Amino acid sequence: MLKGKTALVTGSTSGIGLGIALRLAAQGANVMLNGFGDHAGPKAQVEALGVKCGYSGADMSKPAEIEALVKATEAEFGSLDILVNNAGIQHVANVEDFPPEKWDAIIAINLTSAFHTTRHALPGMKARNWGRVINVASTHGLVASAQKSAYVASKHGILGFTKALALETATTGVTANAICPGWVLTPLVQKQIDDRAAREGISVEAAKRDLLGEKQPSLQFTTPEQLGDLAVFMCSPAADNLRGAAINVDGGWAAQ
Repeated sequence: MLKGKTALVTGSTSGIGLGIALRLAAQGANVMLNGFGDHAGPKAQVEALGVKCGYSGADMSKPAEIEALVKATEAEFGSLDILVNNAGIQHVANVEDFPPEKWDAIIAINLTSAFHTTRHALPGMKARNWGRVINVASTHGLVASAQKSAYVASKHGILGFTKALALETATTGVTANAICPGWVLTPLVQKQIDDRAAREGISVEAAKRDLLGEKQPSLQFTTPEQLGDLAVFMCSPAADNLRGAAINVDGGWAAQ
């Protein structure tokens, strides 16, 4: 379905981003990966699906590197058709104890980076009259949790940005939508589970059960592959008039 298209997925060397990249590649899209850590393995996984794959280690907190990333994608593949803003970080603390530098970093990577990628990608999308901007938000873009003020603020912000962008592109072939996952067993979430197990002196499995039981009524983790399939749907003709939506995949979390 996406043969001839190119997707840039930020924060895509593991977790949700890699899951989305792989599903888009399975539909024929070339992919530009981005992130820290090992990228050879993820790149090989994408290429095994018969598409071209590039990689950039651009720091999503630095506007100049973000601009270079978009330009590199367009130069390598000829276009940037699908932009998935997925890069994200987390820090947990009460507001009065929250390090200001952590707040700034979370807002920069989780929210401001999406503005910079989008503003550079939009001209090409509009010129071709086709594009998809998919922002990976969170159930925390819809509801809040204590000790996650920066993360919650950034994810609420990304939903507002998505809606404004959808209105600005409403009469074009470019759409903007958001995915709001609940608990997905990514490295970011695994670290929270491990920290919880250590803090409470319980097993990792018990920490998983407790985590899900507090928020996610299904008592199941969403998988990166399921989120990837939703991203594929957002790129399909069936979603041509899906604009400014925030679709939560959270096992009933926000329904409570």
